[in-house]
Amino acid sequence: MKITTSKSKNSESFYITKSYINDRGVSTSTTVRKLGTLAELLNKHGPTREDVMKWARQVAKEETLKYKNEIENESVLINFKANKLLNYDQQCFYRGGYLFLQYIYYSLHLDKTCRKLAHKYKFQYDINSILSDLVYARVLEPKSKLSSYNTAQAFLEPPNYDIHDVYRALDVIGKECDLIQSEVYKNSNFIKGRNAKILYYDCTNYYFEIEQEDGMKKYGKSKEHRPNPIIQMGLFMDGDGLPLAFSLFDGNSNEQTSLKPLEEKITHEFGLEKFIYCSDAGLGAENIRYFNHIGERAFIVTQSIKKLPKEDKTWALSKNGFKRVSDNEKVDISQIPVDDKGLYYKEEPYTTKKLHQRLIITYSPKYALYQKTLREQQVERAKKMISNNSVKKQRKNPNDPARFVANIAVTPDGEKADIKYHLDTSRIDDESQYDGLYAICTDLLDDDVNSILKVSEGRWQIEECFRIMKTDFSARPVYLRDETRIKAHFLICFLALLEYRILEKQLNNQYTCEKILSTIRNMNFAAIQEQGFMPLYSRNALTDLLHEKCGFRTDYEFITKRKMKNIQKSSKLR
Repeated sequence: MKITTSKSKNSESFYITKSYINDRGVSTSTTVRKLGTLAELLNKHGPTREDVMKWARQVAKEETLKYKNEIENESVLINFKANKLLNYDQQCFYRGGYLFLQYIYYSLHLDKTCRKLAHKYKFQYDINSILSDLVYARVLEPKSKLSSYNTAQAFLEPPNYDIHDVYRALDVIGKECDLIQSEVYKNSNFIKGRNAKILYYDCTNYYFEIEQEDGMKKYGKSKEHRPNPIIQMGLFMDGDGLPLAFSLFDGNSNEQTSLKPLEEKITHEFGLEKFIYCSDAGLGAENIRYFNHIGERAFIVTQSIKKLPKEDKTWALSKNGFKRVSDNEKVDISQIPVDDKGLYYKEEPYTTKKLHQRLIITYSPKYALYQKTLREQQVERAKKMISNNSVKKQRKNPNDPARFVANIAVTPDGEKADIKYHLDTSRIDDESQYDGLYAICTDLLDDDVNSILKVSEGRWQIEECFRIMKTDFSARPVYLRDETRIKAHFLICFLALLEYRILEKQLNNQYTCEKILSTIRNMNFAAIQEQGFMPLYSRNALTDLLHEKCGFRTDYEFITKRKMKNIQKSSKLR
């Protein structure tokens, strides 16, 4: 600290000031304390100005020692002035939740991957800062790229690049999408060994706010039932629920054609050759099963009972031959109470043109009750439609109650036919015979049924991955036009999802997605007189666990700027 003076027409004032480096890297100073005017101080510490200055320097020295002592003893005294206005453009609010994402980002060595790209393309901007900020913003406040740039301005480490650099970087990120995915997979094994023995696959699509097809953006069957062109995404997830790799393909393509190119890519670039492929029936056609029967690969896919050959379908719907999964005891499922929570199965060899398989039929009384209750509600709605004469053309939605409404044409005396609606009881009876039943096909002929069912049950996690990307990370709609940048956008969403899922695993899956995201999104700080930061969030068990897993703490009553710099370094594993 040092002494500065300010002269006016009638007086001279003495101040103690402290120099510091602001967030923009510029050296500046702040007033710590006003000592008084020269006239006032001459009466107490005179008789000359030199005597006053000597005394003032001694006070400044004492203030410096006091400040250092306060820092060492974790005690800070800061004076506020009720009549002092804030400086223009003074930033007081900072986001700090990104520090925990930054810990995961650097654990994945994405900074090293970005250095490879920087060396390859020789660009001037900091692609690591751009990519990391876009990933953090996608989790903390998912919006457009411009909005993400503005969000990053409030980070404790603000951007060192301009918005036009972001769009330039998107071209490189999209072009090197496959390289970044393979690097991330390899580096993720340093955090936690990936469970690549089981790979789940599924597809979804994303709509665009346009009315004409453009490139990959084609009219297709939208998951959101939107009348807009879409792009489809195929996603592989490992056995622990962590996203592994993704690909994009035309919106009007058959999703089954997307599997082979992506699977070949992860086989060659990721070095994965031995795994169990698991998917739903839509991505478990005969040719896909055969493709995953080659080499050391295997498959476990769901099977539509309705599409089984007649003989196998009759066997599947029969209530005979079931065993309890837990102990393999034979059970007559017709005698099981409706509130039973057990799971039962039966199996038989299942041979097709190309494969010898194993067909497993499971029965869950809990699932049967759920389906029955749901159907009864739909039947009641169908009855109201008939009584109110409000039957509309049945849509393709399999849960549309109109499917239970049939009609006949009555033509008295050759006049124009009147349409009479009635409840289709045969359709109700037909659907009820499938209640509680579920079918699985696999080429694992010797494995335990319980382990096969556990693998199949894990498919729900890939649906959750899509839900998080679409809902929590706002991956849709997409407001980019260039296909390379669109690919970069989805890569950013993919990396955000991977970081979140890793963080979720490190928290031992104790908290919901909503709880984790709301917590890190609210971990903000207030800047206090250029001295440091004060947390603006509530400490709880989750924040304690976040700090424990990431190896640093931000929940002190006050954090000096020097200490915050050390926290930032710790979040980057430095």
